[in-house]
Amino acid sequence: MNPPQDFPPSSTIKLHLHEARELKFIMYREYGCGVSFSERLTLGLRGSDAISFRTSRETEGIYCDYIEKKYGKPVMLSGPILPEPPSIGLDEKWSKWLDRFKPRSVIFCSFGSECIMKKDQYQELLLGFELTGMPFLVALKPPVEAETTQDGLLEGFEERVIGRGVVEGGWVQQQLLLGHPSVGCFVTHCGLGSMNESLVNDVQLVLVPHSGDQFVNARLMSGDLKIGVEVVRREEGGWYTKENVCEVVKLVMDENSKVAKEVRENKLKIKEVFKGERFESDYIDRFVEKLQDLIQS
Repeated sequence: MNPPQDFPPSSTIKLHLHEARELKFIMYREYGCGVSFSERLTLGLRGSDAISFRTSRETEGIYCDYIEKKYGKPVMLSGPILPEPPSIGLDEKWSKWLDRFKPRSVIFCSFGSECIMKKDQYQELLLGFELTGMPFLVALKPPVEAETTQDGLLEGFEERVIGRGVVEGGWVQQQLLLGHPSVGCFVTHCGLGSMNESLVNDVQLVLVPHSGDQFVNARLMSGDLKIGVEVVRREEGGWYTKENVCEVVKLVMDENSKVAKEVRENKLKIKEVFKGERFESDYIDRFVEKLQDLIQS
């Protein structure tokens, strides 16, 4: 689905057919008494004095300008609000397992606490990791129709990947895992929290958006910012194969690949900005100042 005609011309955001269908369902279902989610959102934007987003001009500036122009309201940005550095260390269970592998050689996959995949797609994703021949640590909720993570695995999978592949169904310390020296690739569903955590770590990004705004986040990272590579899917149903997964992971992990070099360099530039001494505090200061100006006007 193409964006509106007045959308920023430099944008690479375009929805695939299956994504447009899902977002249409979300936006136009009833969200209150006789009001759709889209109507409620639009009424809120039009009736507000100002609009605020948790983002930065460095990543989404052209879209903030578009919203400001479209609704004629000041748009105030809080910055990405990055997570505080962990005060505890990585669980010994995972540090011992990861320490066995070479630097930047392990695939880490996590889709957050709310993402529940269909069983066949869940299995296809794991088969893709197996196909790479690389070590991998996967943290996913049990798929649909499975009570536990292991219930969702194909027969023989655990035996084939023993020693180099782990599938975990519970919570893991994602921020600390992303910072471990052995982790070189992060396969993400493109949720906002995961996106921000990945930007301040030195991992290569493989993008597998699952639903909602994750589709937009994926286009932003793969297209506008060019800091990750998205797994190719079928246009109609959104299906991807184990070969699709394997191909993209190996591409971003190949140090001699032009694509891998490009996304690594672009991501390093953003990391340097985000980790700047006053980057976050300046955003918060400006945000507070604009709120004060709004109240006093």
